[in-house]
Amino acid sequence: MHRRTFFAGSVAASVAPILAAPTIVSAQDKAGEWPKGSIRVVVPFPPGGTTDPVARLLAAKVSDNTGWATVIDNKPGAAGAIGAAIAAKAPPDGQTWMITFDSHILSPAFTPNLPYTDSELFGVMLVGRAPLAVACHPNRPYRTMGDVVADAKARPGKVSVGLLSASGALLLTAYLQKANGFELNQIYYKGGGPTVQDVLAGVTDFTVTTLGALQPHFRSGKLRPLATTGDKRPLGLPDVPTLAEQGLTTYPTYSWWGVYVPAGTPRPIVDRMSVELTKAARSPDVAQKFGELIDMEILASSPEAFAAFQKSEQERWFKVIKDNNIKSD
Repeated sequence: MHRRTFFAGSVAASVAPILAAPTIVSAQDKAGEWPKGSIRVVVPFPPGGTTDPVARLLAAKVSDNTGWATVIDNKPGAAGAIGAAIAAKAPPDGQTWMITFDSHILSPAFTPNLPYTDSELFGVMLVGRAPLAVACHPNRPYRTMGDVVADAKARPGKVSVGLLSASGALLLTAYLQKANGFELNQIYYKGGGPTVQDVLAGVTDFTVTTLGALQPHFRSGKLRPLATTGDKRPLGLPDVPTLAEQGLTTYPTYSWWGVYVPAGTPRPIVDRMSVELTKAARSPDVAQKFGELIDMEILASSPEAFAAFQKSEQERWFKVIKDNNIKSD
């Protein structure tokens, strides 16, 4: 696997001016005394994509159910690291939340001089997940991922795949090649939008990306689904076999969305958040919108389950990074 450059320079200088010193909250604070004013919901990505609408739907429902004021604050940059640093350094009083995407847990491996540590953020809830999908333009000869693999074995390094840099899709694709004995020409993009646009234009032979980004083009016939990456077929693509069903050695791989707060936030506040976030995520109208938007399977996990999940995912994907010599130079 060739060495690739995903990020240039350090993000520390970008966030230093906006990181406020944390204010310590007494462990005696009770959830009944909270919140004290508006809750800031940091989204470390720009409007658009999937994380922003997930955050807005979830926060709006929490507000509807509780009367709490929630304010979405988009803080994009450095693949989510700038917004995550702002959330990590905020006072641990329950007034700052972060709703983010799965790439968040890859930042320690991909972003040099990360201006925060994992231990500075506490995972409240794994909201839900959705498999990735593999897609090509209809003018390509592929009908399954097996067809892509056969072509790549016949023409090593010639079949092109568009991938979002520093993403789970990139790591899964790297793993698939090594585990199944084929070689692709990997083309990296800084955003999901350009990744999809180039496969729509036939610039790349295929792509691996979020199902939510691809579903509208599957429905219109502008792209052809070749596989999905979970352990079962999603409801939105019941006729498309998973990678494992096609006989490939793989890991079940998902996009996911989670809610974090600064470490040290009192547990009574975390528990109240968990109750209200679960109620919001599982409400029929929000669950339906999540399903329509991104084929999300609602999980609404406990903090403990979320912590175990993050640890397992980092162990898996950091090993793939090491085994394939994928580096941030």
